Parts: sequence; structure tokens; C-alpha cells
Amino acid sequence: MTQRSLLLTPVAVGFTLALSACVTTRPTAPAQPPAFVEAACGGCHSVEPPFLSPTAAVPSFESIANRPGVTRATIQAWLRNAHNYPEQMDFDLTQEKVEEVADYMITLRRSDYVPVE
Repeated sequence: MTQRSLLLTPVAVGFTLALSACVTTRPTAPAQPPAFVEAACGGCHSVEPPFLSPTAAVPSFESIANRPGVTRATIQAWLRNAHNYPEQMDFDLTQEKVEEVADYMITLRRSDYVPVE
């Protein structure tokens, strides 16, 4: 090794370390909602970022998914129980659609979620 390469090695290592300290980790973006979710739920709920509901009184999918105690199973149970639906919902969900909605909603759970007030 030449004297120059010996000097450059610590500089290169220092530069690499400094550069790696600048890298930020971003949470992975949620999956795109299935077409059914957008068509059936998106008229009232915000189903994808930036999670601004079209109807102010209706919670976004993100806020529902991040409520304490909400799991894939509790979402499925709620969706299967047609007595919970507001009058505006004039359709039935098959078991396949219940699973599709629940599977998508659970991808919206975040450990760093802060409710919007």
C-alpha cells in the first residue's frame, strides 16, 4: 500500500460512517387499497394516505386500524355483523370481501401512530 492509500482509507471510512448517520429510516408505505375497498368504502372513509375522510364524521381506515385492541379478527367480526352498518351502507359483504378489507386495514397499523385530533 502506498502512503496515499493509507491516508485515504481512514478518510473513506470516516466519510462512509458520516454518510450512513444521515440515512433516515422511513416507515414502509402502506399497500394500495384493493379496488373493492376504494369503491365500497372510499365514498365515506379515507382508505389511503393522506387519510383525509371525505365525510368529516367518518373515521379513516388508518384511525380505525390503530385503535387500541383492534386486530384482524376484531375487524372481521365487526364487518360480518351487519347490524353495525350505518343505513348508508346498502350492500352485503361476502366472507372473501370481509377478509380483503381486514387484510388491508391491518397493514395500516403503525407503532408510531398518533391520532389526529
